[in-house]
Amino acid sequence: MTATSIPPVAAKSSLLGKDQLKIIKDPLWDNNPIAFQVLGICSALAVTTRVDKALVMGIGVTLVCALANVTISTIRKFIPNKIRIIVQLVVVSGLVIVFDQVLRAYMFDLSKQLSVFVGLIITNCIIMGRLEAYAMQNPPGRSLLDGIGNGLGYMWILVVVAAIREVFGAGKLLGFQVVPQALYESGYVNNGLMVLAPGAFILLGIIVWVQRAISGYVEK
Repeated sequence: MTATSIPPVAAKSSLLGKDQLKIIKDPLWDNNPIAFQVLGICSALAVTTRVDKALVMGIGVTLVCALANVTISTIRKFIPNKIRIIVQLVVVSGLVIVFDQVLRAYMFDLSKQLSVFVGLIITNCIIMGRLEAYAMQNPPGRSLLDGIGNGLGYMWILVVVAAIREVFGAGKLLGFQVVPQALYESGYVNNGLMVLAPGAFILLGIIVWVQRAISGYVEK
């Protein structure tokens, strides 16, 4: 082997390198769409009375955000600047309609409980924000990871809020009784505030405060 020859075995990049993992991890904590960007608050209040509703909404937003990111990123160079928002809305609307139809087919009762909030995924500011700020400037692979990361960042906060509200507001978790009946017989009463929007506001405020305190975030 000469001094200028290349070693036969070159280092291979992993499927998810540090940059790719950062794209997913940042929205989970350091740049969470709810806690730090303060986006998606309306649905966080509306669908967090039960964990199953929060999970379905979180899965829906994650799927739509990821697939819409990939679609817009793939065709971004062919989208005229003047109609880019319209194109984004058409793509998101199509994905939401498909998700809604699947939900109606396989989880009809839950679909009825979520009501119009599934349709409102179309105007979810997290999804539209990622399309405009990220997918329009980045390749499909990175856009997919960004969509997954932001969707999961949105979902875990919804699930945490929903779990607390369901336990303290109804004594249940995923529909199963977790507060012992003996506790009710001794005088325990479910917290009515937890089933109302102000209860969700309070919980979201506490989560935002705790997360920012742990992260050492300082408002500029």
